[in-house]
Amino acid sequence: MANDASTVFDLVILGGGSGGYAAALRAAQLGLDVALIEKNKLGGTCLHNGCIPTKALLHAGEIADQARESEQFGVKTTFDGIDMAGVHKYKDDVIAGLYKGLQGLVASRKITYVAGEGRVSSPTTVDVNGERYTGRHLLLATGSVPKSLPGLNIDGDRIISSDHALVLDRVPKSAIVLGGGVIGVEFASAWKSFGADITIIEGLPHLAPLEDENSSKLLERAFRKRGIKFNLGTFFDKAEYTADGVKVTLADGKQFEAEILLVAVGRGPVSQGLGYEEAGVAIDRGYVTVDEYMQTNVPTISAVGDLVPTLQLAHVGFAEGILVAERLAGLKAVPIDYDGVPRVTYCHPEVASVGITEAKAKELYGADKVVTLKYNLAGNGKSKILKTAGEIKLVQVRDGAVVGVHMVGDRMGEQVGEAQLIYNWEALPAEVAQLIHAHPTQSEALGEAHLALAGKPLHSHD
Repeated sequence: MANDASTVFDLVILGGGSGGYAAALRAAQLGLDVALIEKNKLGGTCLHNGCIPTKALLHAGEIADQARESEQFGVKTTFDGIDMAGVHKYKDDVIAGLYKGLQGLVASRKITYVAGEGRVSSPTTVDVNGERYTGRHLLLATGSVPKSLPGLNIDGDRIISSDHALVLDRVPKSAIVLGGGVIGVEFASAWKSFGADITIIEGLPHLAPLEDENSSKLLERAFRKRGIKFNLGTFFDKAEYTADGVKVTLADGKQFEAEILLVAVGRGPVSQGLGYEEAGVAIDRGYVTVDEYMQTNVPTISAVGDLVPTLQLAHVGFAEGILVAERLAGLKAVPIDYDGVPRVTYCHPEVASVGITEAKAKELYGADKVVTLKYNLAGNGKSKILKTAGEIKLVQVRDGAVVGVHMVGDRMGEQVGEAQLIYNWEALPAEVAQLIHAHPTQSEALGEAHLALAGKPLHSHD
């Protein structure tokens, strides 16, 4: 390996996804010399295979539902079906515009961008394309890939991952979705809107199992109403091809058949074969272990994003990358409160939350110290206009701050911004109740919930 790189960079970043490029942009902004190495496309999973394309599919599905159901609003339309080529063009145009903008942004910050597959060769070097890039510090940000289960082969034909699902050239007549977490329920929702017959298999007792149980139950009720079937509480055993599809057998012997099987059991870190362990980096179950400042056990190496065992969310990657850049630039770095990170599942209806669940609050503070309140969206004018159902649930420490906000309903993801301020600023219900929310808006529902929790409900019963 020729050591012909003429520059010793302040920071060499391996991986140009959310965490990697956020660190690069912030570090360059702070005057550091940065090299950013990416083997595929700048923007990583979120832009090309995750957040952006899935939300484009979900919005196309929303348009399809609105076309089918428009007469309830007094609007007559005809629905002639889904043109998947057209859907993909719409999706790809969104991605292309954002990709071009991101490329321009990286270039404008004078970041050295290297296209190629890199490998860590020492605690301060990365080898790529026959050259060695040296940095005073390395940042590992190689992300994640779809996971499978033992004995389950994702072949891209009838047994597919989310990557395959994003480029599927047709709407499947029927699909089994293995996994009822974020990825699974989002694809189930989109495909149902496109007209597919959907069954979700989830081994845990509820859909969206990481959410507050009340949110999970509301989502299950809404999915039943939409005709999305699901089987909960029994784990997968095996999958096999049939004459024209796939048959899935569960641990209790129950069987399901469909045209395709989407494996949506989560994403695993990309850490093998990249020289991490040889450089001395500690790894646990494939994840790089870090402290609260994203520092590994090797002083010159940090890691962020899906590669580390924190929330697998693009905005978490952004925050972690920024934290590393500011720490290396000598600024005071503040550890991330992961409970304070907003979480949104963009199915129909949406599930949004920030803070901790009721169960977690009782575990931390004691059952007698926890107060909850549910505000039904039936009392919210804008939600009535939109014909969406759901609830906002608040979790409060008695006589103290709101420690959890859990919301289910269309567009609830747009309300989570205010919810995260309430949690992160440790607001008291009475303080939020003093704020005046515009009428009629869905954000008003969040205000009304706090009015009720503060003991002065307006459009809700005592």
